[in-house]
Amino acid sequence: MTSNTAQKNQNESVERAFLVGMATDKIRKAEARELLDELHGLARTLGLDIAGEMLIQLRDPTPSLLVGSGKADEIAAAAEEAHADSIIFDHILSPVQQRNWERLSSKKVYDRAELIIKIFASRALTKEASLQVELAQLQYALPRLAHSYDDLMRQRGGRYGTKGSGEQKIELDRREIERRIHEIQSELEAVRKERAVQRRRRERASVPRAAIVGYTNAGKSSLLNALTAASVRAEDKLFATLDPTTRRLMLTRGQTLLLTDTVGFIRNLPHGLVEAFHSTLEEASQADILIHVADASDSRVDAHIATTIQVLSEIGAQDVPRILVLNKIDLAEPDVVQSFLARYPGSLAVSAKTGEGLDALIEAIQESLTKDMKTCTLRIPHADYWIVSLVMREGTVLEERSDDAYTWLRCRVPQRMESKILQYIAAEDPEVGKARESEGE
Repeated sequence: MTSNTAQKNQNESVERAFLVGMATDKIRKAEARELLDELHGLARTLGLDIAGEMLIQLRDPTPSLLVGSGKADEIAAAAEEAHADSIIFDHILSPVQQRNWERLSSKKVYDRAELIIKIFASRALTKEASLQVELAQLQYALPRLAHSYDDLMRQRGGRYGTKGSGEQKIELDRREIERRIHEIQSELEAVRKERAVQRRRRERASVPRAAIVGYTNAGKSSLLNALTAASVRAEDKLFATLDPTTRRLMLTRGQTLLLTDTVGFIRNLPHGLVEAFHSTLEEASQADILIHVADASDSRVDAHIATTIQVLSEIGAQDVPRILVLNKIDLAEPDVVQSFLARYPGSLAVSAKTGEGLDALIEAIQESLTKDMKTCTLRIPHADYWIVSLVMREGTVLEERSDDAYTWLRCRVPQRMESKILQYIAAEDPEVGKARESEGE
């Protein structure tokens, strides 16, 4: 086989997709254009070729095809002329609409939600991520079973009077999917319990935790790698990382921080994926601080920030302290960076690639962790010297002295440690009365 023939066969094996964006009463044409551009990125992430696109105005949705019959014929004809293998809508399709479109166009048809699920399925590496993706796939597919069959009346079973009148294959498949969903949910519950055990161990150690959150492809994994010398997969693609990765970061004052990279957010994220990835996303809701990363090189950065804040609210992390970080400043013009910093007071500008601004970010993380610290004097028996090590690791020691029975520390410690050190607070400390009264002593 010649190289030209091999290249031709390879190109022919790549799915060619025709993309359809929609402006509505709620989505203006400019935003619809941005979403369609984002759909391009999603399709390319899955390895699809873009055969063509069309941006339409959706005024009166129809139950059968979403759009009117004339516009539907126009879309189908354009996809056929572009030699597309599939049509992808940047709008939710009902099961009926999906079936009708496939009959009309004789092509594979799916929407943004299914495209994102396909990407997640191609990127899942660990058992937990694979289970979460499979759960999302099955929950999405269950009401759409019918479009997988040309004849819904196909029967599986015997004659009447032996195995009943027979069951439709779709009914058997539906029960099998429901059984598998229940099985996966049980497996994920076991994983979540193990994660909860690990989290409690970290909490007992009083090691503060930070989660890196942000829009997909904002450079979260690159930032984790730059801060901790980790080797997390980082690509210029949407959803390059699905599994949370935690690394230890040593702060400038000797404190230790557990830093977790989380899955990226995106507009119109399928609700099933939010549910399926709850155990992954909950790393953000359980963190002491969030590092919200935004992409300086993306003109849609404000919309991406709003989307991230919305998803954080959906997972119960809206009240966790946040540091907003503008990443990739090496790819942005200085006036763009300055405009961003003016719009978001207190934000920081960094480059995970060049290292610019990382020292300031580490200092900001440390300041955020220590701003609620209290000053106290501890009297620690030598047998409990682990408390001294804990304070040195998670607080700031102002003065240390020892006698035959005790180690005395004048220190500043975060509020989360209060329950661990309360019994060691020295009687002469002026804050001991308030602390013990709050504990009911």
